Amino acid sequence: MNHSQQQPYTHVVELEVEQSKSYRIDLHEITRMPQASGYLWNDQMSLQMNCQGYASVMFMDPEPSKYSTAPNLEAQTFIQPETQYYAHYPGRFFYLKNLATGELISLPFAPCKVMPEVLTFSQQQQRLSWHVNHWGASFDLTVALADKDTLEVWQLDIVNDTEQPLQLSLISYFSVGYRSWMYQSGFYDDDSQALVCKAITPYQRLQDYKPDGQLKDITFCLSEKPPTSWCANQQAFEGDGHISAPQQCNQATLNNDLACYETPVAAMQFKLELAPKSNFSNRWLFGATTSVAELDKIRQAYLENEPSIASCGADIESRFELSGLDADIEAYANCWGSRQIRYLTDTNRLTTDPQTRNLVQDVLGLVYIDPDKAKRQMVMAMQQQRCNGEMPDGILLTDSAELKYINQVPHGDHSVWPLLWCQAYLDETNDVALLNEMLVFSDSSTKQPFWRHLELAIEHLLSQRDERGLSYIQQGDWCDPMNMVGPKGKGVSSWLTMATACALKSWCYIVEHYLEDYSPLKLNECHRLYGQINEAVNQHFWNGSWYARGITDNGRLFGVASEPEGQMYLNPQSWAMLSGAASSAKCFNLLYEVERRLNTPYGTMMLSPAYTSMVEDIGRLTQKYPGVAENGSVYNHASAFYAYALYQVGEHQHAYQALKRMLPKGADALIRGQLPNFIPNYYRGAYYQNPDYAGRSSHLVNTGTCAWVYRMLIEELCGLKGFRGRLVVSPKLPASVNQLSGKRQFAGATFNFTINRSSVQSVSLTMDGLAISGQQISDIQSGRRYQLNIEVPFE
Repeated sequence: MNHSQQQPYTHVVELEVEQSKSYRIDLHEITRMPQASGYLWNDQMSLQMNCQGYASVMFMDPEPSKYSTAPNLEAQTFIQPETQYYAHYPGRFFYLKNLATGELISLPFAPCKVMPEVLTFSQQQQRLSWHVNHWGASFDLTVALADKDTLEVWQLDIVNDTEQPLQLSLISYFSVGYRSWMYQSGFYDDDSQALVCKAITPYQRLQDYKPDGQLKDITFCLSEKPPTSWCANQQAFEGDGHISAPQQCNQATLNNDLACYETPVAAMQFKLELAPKSNFSNRWLFGATTSVAELDKIRQAYLENEPSIASCGADIESRFELSGLDADIEAYANCWGSRQIRYLTDTNRLTTDPQTRNLVQDVLGLVYIDPDKAKRQMVMAMQQQRCNGEMPDGILLTDSAELKYINQVPHGDHSVWPLLWCQAYLDETNDVALLNEMLVFSDSSTKQPFWRHLELAIEHLLSQRDERGLSYIQQGDWCDPMNMVGPKGKGVSSWLTMATACALKSWCYIVEHYLEDYSPLKLNECHRLYGQINEAVNQHFWNGSWYARGITDNGRLFGVASEPEGQMYLNPQSWAMLSGAASSAKCFNLLYEVERRLNTPYGTMMLSPAYTSMVEDIGRLTQKYPGVAENGSVYNHASAFYAYALYQVGEHQHAYQALKRMLPKGADALIRGQLPNFIPNYYRGAYYQNPDYAGRSSHLVNTGTCAWVYRMLIEELCGLKGFRGRLVVSPKLPASVNQLSGKRQFAGATFNFTINRSSVQSVSLTMDGLAISGQQISDIQSGRRYQLNIEVPFE
């Protein structure tokens, strides 16, 4: 459908803030946004629920695993974008049959997809919920996760609001799926009132054998109330029908079918006779365990007592609050942004070997939420650095973890990120003691101070350059699939060269402001090398109106206007501004070209035009579908770099617009198909090539975007940035905003602030009624609350 033909947006999505400052997003018409989803997590698992009832769950065991899958053998892979939901996609469904009329519906919506009179899907901080009205009754369905266990906690409340009795057959249906080609089964355990589905994780090699009890190979569904009947066999449950109209739903009771190597399912029937104004309530626990003996403990903990549910980021007081912006950005600043950062850092993206760049940038966001945890994570990561200064491709989180998948491919950028993190951390905390903490290396027990680890990272980056001073790309830089530019050891990356300059710039900043007694001669040499790198960038990559992306092994400059596809890439333009390589004149030129070639209503594309066929000296990036992921999508991580760069060069109006486009809003949300509860990995790009598909969300929660966005809201938009224990105040309001207010915790104190435009000539500060000279607040007392009033001039 052409976007111009979309129906008007009318109260499809609502953002709510309750009195307790608990945030909620309501979706009232799920058929207009059928891909929309919400997510929950604890330290062991994550659950992403589609509004229709489809579920994507993953847990650590100790490697990523699933207890609910499709009814076919699934490939083991990382979380995929743009999930294609189909009838037998794993789900959590509740069939309801009206025994008086014979009508069959299902909650939340799939698989029957009969539209009830009222249906609302809600994302809350700790729960996902659905409210349904049908047959004169109300149905409230909620799910939360256990605080510690691999466990979903479901509850269904039914109220007969009519003056007539209501007879229902309720069948809860939890997908278990194809578990193992070695062993799978399903049966009902009377003692625990649970359907138990056993499996044995398949293996071939002797060294992969795991004795019973080591893996959570048992999927179970435990009911608070005993069911009337049950079925553990998916094929028998459907019979000659279909999942949207299973044969056993037409029977008086289920058949109590076992699964004996057939695909198991957890289906339970409850016969309900609801008198007028009466109600029914039941809870189900669905998850994974190592043994049936554990089920009694689980029942006692979660059904016989008030269950302890996962906080999903709601347990820590916000260190930053903001009021005065559009509702979607305000809600992201106050709730959904910090929540997304907490998800990424609590779960480590559900892997035991997160990519180094991912971990460090996720922890960058944590600097502004939980700096102590951020420090612990970075200390752990830096102790996996090699003696030569090289950071590994992935950070191992357990003793048994190994580098897998993409982390087995050499990338040249991982040593960049610790320098950028450290500058932000020191500015925010003034924790100079970190620089002198003694840390080991992955290949040596010899300890060196943290600052020396950073210096070695710089030395390694500088050593990985050619005779022109340009950085070797190896088999990729920040852009993983750019894997064929430099496998022969000659190809270079403009982005990585600029990022090396940025790392060197951060190192000079750290030395000058936080590291006493560092050699002035070495610092001068760093400044000289920084200037030299930027000169090399301009000599070899500036192509008249923008910066090229790189030079291949065979000496071909790419990312230039003379090519039919991939003429312009966003990252080199952003990082040329960040590194200082781009002069004011060059900034003017490249910003004009970005606006003309890359900007779309949904954000700034990563490159354009998108590739439509393989380019063998660039790599698998060019094989991705046009407008998807790195091949020309609105890749939000790259868009965040761009927005941050715009702030650094004084283009705060354009920077704010770039921030706004990362979140769905109004009718725009219908095109993107996503709620504003997280910023996704990407939106579809190739805007000028495939306009009817542009803007669609990937629905991937995993992204490095949110750390940079959260940082920008605090340090750039509000202009409340730390520096050596002082708070530097320099707001950068867009033209559309004349007033902001909020809260910012810094240096152990709380600043309640207001920002107002007025007739002042420059930024003016008063604190607790007293005028402040300049734009820095010093002598901050931990534990105090300050009232900071900021006036900024009209533009």
